[in-house]
Amino acid sequence: MDTYGLIGFPLGHSFSRNFFTDKFLNEDIDAEYRNFELTTIDELQEVLDGHPHLRGLNVTIPYKEKVLPFLDTISKEARAIGAVNVIKVARKGKSVKLAGYNSDCIGFERSIQPLLKPHHKKALILGTGGASKAVRYALENRLGLQTITVSRFERPGCVTYDAIDADAVHEWPVIVNCTPVGMFPHVAECPKLPYESMDGQNLLFDLIYNPDQTLFMRNGAAHGAKVKNGLEMLILQANASWEIWNE
Repeated sequence: MDTYGLIGFPLGHSFSRNFFTDKFLNEDIDAEYRNFELTTIDELQEVLDGHPHLRGLNVTIPYKEKVLPFLDTISKEARAIGAVNVIKVARKGKSVKLAGYNSDCIGFERSIQPLLKPHHKKALILGTGGASKAVRYALENRLGLQTITVSRFERPGCVTYDAIDADAVHEWPVIVNCTPVGMFPHVAECPKLPYESMDGQNLLFDLIYNPDQTLFMRNGAAHGAKVKNGLEMLILQANASWEIWNE
């Protein structure tokens, strides 16, 4: 039986495992999906050695960047982003080759593209982690938007939240939250932004999907902004993983 899985730590509730288990059952696919909690990325070799039918892996926090040195090939998108969340495992005899990809950028692009309007030429990206890098790649290289990253701390190439005023949310009408702020159970929190200055020209996309509507989204919607959460993106990136493993 073919095996697929997720590496990360800690894993806890796994969207990927539930998604693929349901997919395999509903589509009568003879395969299994397992969670592999690794306390260090060096344990990846044990997973490969102990599961000879392993064909693919998803990668989550904290290994999207740490896994790069273990890969034989890396797609140009994943290399540009600097993070991998999909690994294709190819075996030939005793030889194992690992190819890294990034399906986060694919899922995000496919999810936000139908919402973009001609005036959506600039975007604010909240957060500096691996997800924000994938979002930035999709916006700039796939969708043609200009972006700037917003950080809590001063760092090269970023602005701080203090710089985001009424003029900024008009000049940069697309705002993507790539931080965990507002995620369950901290549902009363949201990124510090001038929501009262937003209007129908703004588009707020939150990578969080629990809760369905974050305070970030509710605050934007209250002033007319179009809003969307990250559930569809998650499903689309999972489907993209399957495409990569089986191409």
